[in-house]
Amino acid sequence: MTDMESEEIEVVEARAEEREKVRPVAPEKARPVASESAPQQLLVGIDLGTCRTVIMSSQGGKGLIRSVVGYAKDIISQRVVGEKPLFGEDALAKRNFLDLCSPLADGVIREASERDYIAATQLLEHVVGLVRGGSDAQVSGIIGVPARASMMNKELLLGIAQKIMSTALVVSEPFMVAYALGKLSDCIVVDIGGGTIDICGMKGELPSAEDQVTIFKAGDYIDERLAAAITRRYPTAQVTKSVACKIKEAHAFVGEPVTPVRVTLRAEGKPVEFDVTRELRMVCESIVPDIIEQLQTLIQRFDPEVQETTLQNIILAGGGSRIAGLDTMIAEHLRDYGRVKVTCVDDPDYIGAAGALKLARDVPANQWRHIGVMFGGQ
Repeated sequence: MTDMESEEIEVVEARAEEREKVRPVAPEKARPVASESAPQQLLVGIDLGTCRTVIMSSQGGKGLIRSVVGYAKDIISQRVVGEKPLFGEDALAKRNFLDLCSPLADGVIREASERDYIAATQLLEHVVGLVRGGSDAQVSGIIGVPARASMMNKELLLGIAQKIMSTALVVSEPFMVAYALGKLSDCIVVDIGGGTIDICGMKGELPSAEDQVTIFKAGDYIDERLAAAITRRYPTAQVTKSVACKIKEAHAFVGEPVTPVRVTLRAEGKPVEFDVTRELRMVCESIVPDIIEQLQTLIQRFDPEVQETTLQNIILAGGGSRIAGLDTMIAEHLRDYGRVKVTCVDDPDYIGAAGALKLARDVPANQWRHIGVMFGGQ
């Protein structure tokens, strides 16, 4: 064998070894994952919700849209809305021309439908594009999922994210809220979303499965029950789930009403005012028993010495935290356990994404796999 051939073999072997190693890369070829100062690198925090999807980036961009994707119904519709899908409020505004798809059921991607899988991919791509600003920056980020999402759900989401991002990690949504607030010990987060209510006990470490609960009676459940209740009382009223959702978002409350809730609905095509106070109170209060039951269970799993402190650190987040009187009602139901303090977060729309982004900034990407399920990284 010649000297030249020996050298070529050594070079090939050396390159093979390098591919097997996890080693620093020369600066000019570096592709760091979790450094916001690195060129062509963008960190994001994403709260992927049944009702709304929220994103925040390390460069200050942020976006919030309804988790809806719309497709033209036919060739005539295409001439009006174009061939590309529409998202969020744009899709809802042109609903007459579109087949609407809400791909996130109960806060996770529907597994049985290829259409939902495609819609979820397009939705995530659109949301990332809101903060990418047309650049070709690599995107790495943390995505929130329901507290007890299955491994299959998480892997399905990561499969979609892998088409759009260079690195992604999924963590539980209530944990993201706790991280945003710096409440990592002796507290319980109740995250009330559209598809699920996620409850998480924080004990100074990553929450275990037994410290987290998912309830499948949340915002969508309230909307459906409200529409049905109004229809039962007022058979001529034309009320859809979408109309019920708007009523809920504007007037939701529990406990004694401060003022009657009167709304204008269509009845046989004409605008008519209806009193829906009783119906709205009933459906909003319908989610309370499950919340109380799970809080009672989680409180008992804390060390007895910190249970009193924990009872004074119950945090409501998510869109459902806006239900007037909910914090007071929960505290009242727990009064047998001692002094209870329930507080609502200041910005329920963005706090989950803010916590995810903060976590992405604080923890190097090569340590993300110690926090949750991920792909990519070094």
